[in-house]
Amino acid sequence: MRRPSETAPEPDADPSSSGRSVLPALVARPGGPAERLARALGSHHPALVFFIVLLGGFLLLAAASVLLGLFVVHVLASSSGLGLAGTDESVNETLARHRDGTLTTLSEIGSQVGGAPVLPILVGLIGIACAIARRWLVAAFAVFVLTAESATYRVTTLVVPRDRPHVHRLEGLPVDASYPSGHTAASVAVYSGLVLLLTTRFTSTLSKALAWTGAILLTTFVALSRMYRGMHHPLDVAGGVLVGIGAILLLLLACRTAGAVAERRERA
Repeated sequence: MRRPSETAPEPDADPSSSGRSVLPALVARPGGPAERLARALGSHHPALVFFIVLLGGFLLLAAASVLLGLFVVHVLASSSGLGLAGTDESVNETLARHRDGTLTTLSEIGSQVGGAPVLPILVGLIGIACAIARRWLVAAFAVFVLTAESATYRVTTLVVPRDRPHVHRLEGLPVDASYPSGHTAASVAVYSGLVLLLTTRFTSTLSKALAWTGAILLTTFVALSRMYRGMHHPLDVAGGVLVGIGAILLLLLACRTAGAVAERRERA
């Protein structure tokens, strides 16, 4: 029996007291990949663990994006492969034929909300605010999800050159950097990533549905704007969606692993 002087173990302290986020999406699941990585890397500082997982995951994400890009360019959109290049191009031709002043202005807005300067400013402000509040994992997620996406996009465009649609383009970006759509990837990574974090705290199904509907509509707006402006094919947009999702999964793993390592160190 326990002596009267002994007290029951206190429950774990609120993670927010140690500067970690309490968002459920950033908590490692028992027995999951993040917890297993935390056991393997537990001798290192949580910040170092975060960057180890981030770098390793980025290499895998970039390799997967390059392989998918090679499949799209040399198989799906190749005249000697499945020959979808004509179908892919026809969407851009249809959009180009229906251009007018209002739609062109809207497409410019769509490009801005899916790229610079909006997204860098947004993640920068979120990162600073969360750092001040000592929500380190949320700050790291917001900043590095865009970083991982941008780096993956750059590597893919360098290794897998693809000409942009053969229509009049409304921007003067490099002609052979069509795959994948960086704006689409960035909008998925940032907007859907942040909605994923927030909705894990929502208790209302309606609130979750509205938040996800907004994120999906915003990403669709960005994707249509990029195709309307003659910058990307539909297959490029699809590749961008996958890169954005991959960046979200990578940052979830890195944040969860770092958080699990920090918790293990505190308990020790």
